[in-house]
Amino acid sequence: MQLDFSSLDSFERAISPFEEMAAYEALWSEQGATFRTIADKFRKYPDTVPSEMVPKNTRKEFKSILRDILDQFQVKNFGVRIHGANEYPEKLRDAKHPIEVFYYQGWWDLVNTPSIAVVGSRKVSEEGKKRTRKLVKCLIEDNFTIVSGLAEGVDTEAHRTALNLGGNTIAIIGTPLSHFYPKQNIELQKQIRENYLLISQVPFKRYLDQDYRANRLFFPERNATMSALSEATIIVEASDTSGTLTQARAALDQGRKLFILDSCFQNSKISWPAKYEARGAIRVKDYQDIKDNL
Repeated sequence: MQLDFSSLDSFERAISPFEEMAAYEALWSEQGATFRTIADKFRKYPDTVPSEMVPKNTRKEFKSILRDILDQFQVKNFGVRIHGANEYPEKLRDAKHPIEVFYYQGWWDLVNTPSIAVVGSRKVSEEGKKRTRKLVKCLIEDNFTIVSGLAEGVDTEAHRTALNLGGNTIAIIGTPLSHFYPKQNIELQKQIRENYLLISQVPFKRYLDQDYRANRLFFPERNATMSALSEATIIVEASDTSGTLTQARAALDQGRKLFILDSCFQNSKISWPAKYEARGAIRVKDYQDIKDNL
């Protein structure tokens, strides 16, 4: 196991990243633990870090468990960000249930660059792919970092286009750093973690202890983080039941700009665009509509 905490050497208080990581994982081992219940704990006791909520012997147990997991899955060169320590992005506190701890691999400084989330359907149409490429090209030319979720469809197209054009990208994934999803994006995930920025809020042990049905819930939760980390979210294409709408709601609740491409409004099979426009989302007929509102 190799842990890279070189960028975590300056804290507002004496905090051990691995100690907090173990405590965070222990909190997730509690029955019924969710992002909401954990956020509620910290709302009740503000200015508290995870290790102050977990007994020392439990933290010791989880440090041993984590070492085994990290060795088993060859998770190397990653960092930890903890609320209450330096370099935790305060903009994440705008989320309804803000995360206290998360993990990352790659170029941390990208988190401080102007960034826009580009998201949409996993089963994207060919026209949707073309719109994604055109949109990302414009954003890259305006020096925005492209944020997305490394899922199939729009996410993959957004990440790949950013890389192909020499831009920057951040992937916020719905699995731990130990896992790859979808499998066809293994090489893309490796490329992002090695040269750009890969972020996960998903606890290692809890993910391994659950089956895929329970783990699916981590995906919509990461959308709220994706929105909070970005200046705005742009939806390229989505159905009425798409998980993308989780991010649409989060963006508006967090006070972020929400842009919806005009092609979504032209689709008579869906009704969600008009509902979100009524709540303050911005209809995008051309790229200038985005520039005018940022």
